[in-house]
Amino acid sequence: MNVQVSIAPVRHTIVVEAPREHAFDVFTRGIDTWWFRDHSIGKEPLQEVVMEPRAGGRVFERGIHGAECDWGRVLVWEPPSRLVVSWGIGGDWRFDPDLSRSSEYELRFIEEAPTRTRVEFEHRHFERHGEAGRGLRDSVDQGWPKLLAAYANAAKAA
Repeated sequence: MNVQVSIAPVRHTIVVEAPREHAFDVFTRGIDTWWFRDHSIGKEPLQEVVMEPRAGGRVFERGIHGAECDWGRVLVWEPPSRLVVSWGIGGDWRFDPDLSRSSEYELRFIEEAPTRTRVEFEHRHFERHGEAGRGLRDSVDQGWPKLLAAYANAAKAA
């Protein structure tokens, strides 16, 4: 019998000093302005990170010579309040297009004031990555806080 054990999600909450619409836009359309250049899985140095602004859109990186490497798909696109993206990057740090083997992350953008947005982040379903799920969870639990801080800074500065 094959039993799948649930792996706890990664959760973080940050406050962005920006209106909700702007906070959503910087996370999605502006992802290239804050994503770390050394957080890449492509075969060539990272030039650009792209999130296509629609449900079904690709999330991918483009290298300096134009090669593209997918990371996932936009599953839910509800500006300016909610975003869900599949994470098709496995424990070997390669892309797997099979959604049944992808975790996913969700962001909720909650207006606290006209110029302040609380962003609730959850990366979940690591068990879908199989045996690599626990290690991948530990890795992203270390990486997402740094990325989210860079994102909050970019949203505030813009």
